[in-house]
Amino acid sequence: MPLIRHPDLSSRYVISRPIDVWIPNNAGDQRLPVIYMHDGQNLFDPALRADGEVWAVDQAIERLRASHGWAGAIVVGIWCTDQRWREYAPQQPFAALRQTRGWPTIVERMGGEPLSDAYLAFIVEEVKPFIDAHYPTLPDQANTFIMGSSMGGLISLYGVCRYPRLFGGAGCLSTHWPAGGNILVDELAACVPPPGHHRFYFDYGTEGLDAEYEPFQQRMDRWMEKAGYRHGYDWITRKFPGAAHNEAAWRARVADAIAFVVGLGVGQD
Repeated sequence: MPLIRHPDLSSRYVISRPIDVWIPNNAGDQRLPVIYMHDGQNLFDPALRADGEVWAVDQAIERLRASHGWAGAIVVGIWCTDQRWREYAPQQPFAALRQTRGWPTIVERMGGEPLSDAYLAFIVEEVKPFIDAHYPTLPDQANTFIMGSSMGGLISLYGVCRYPRLFGGAGCLSTHWPAGGNILVDELAACVPPPGHHRFYFDYGTEGLDAEYEPFQQRMDRWMEKAGYRHGYDWITRKFPGAAHNEAAWRARVADAIAFVVGLGVGQD
């Protein structure tokens, strides 16, 4: 099915932006889970990027459908804007950084204070109702997921923390923990919902920005264990030696992320 673009979804919370919607081939009117993904312009169309590199999420889902006999999922790609850092920085956990000497530098780098509570309200109160009204979705928590990379990994985790009754899981690829360091890890870990109704996928490479992530991710892993999450069951962290911080790297493993978050296990490319 061709990609459907809603070119200017307006909002009372954030800057208006395009929303891309992809539905699996031959899905008909069958109701499907929904994966809400950040950086929507990087997911499907190579023409939107100067380097032509995209996640190819549609191809990943079609492979999972073929290999698992799975009906698939609708993907909603929410485009980012020049406010990306501010919208993806977890707002309440970042508040703990206000008392640190590095806070002015963080605000300067982001271009202002975090706006992620408004961004998540946009998804929850405006995007999701729009999608549920216009597409054949399974709208319940067990079939609603959120996913992204880098800062998009942070906002995906925070999305489940803020709306645990709406999102059933988060895919956090190359999560950009250095944005707030150990304080951010600890603050986010403190708001992760109790185990039993959610699945979390984390990963990281070892090259480029990803080379900084391992100690922070290991710290988060310890928190997940302490909270009662079981590795390989409702939470998984994967290391990809040699993988860098780019769309090509995320394309290579997005099928694994989707498979785990939706409950298929770890997918095989």
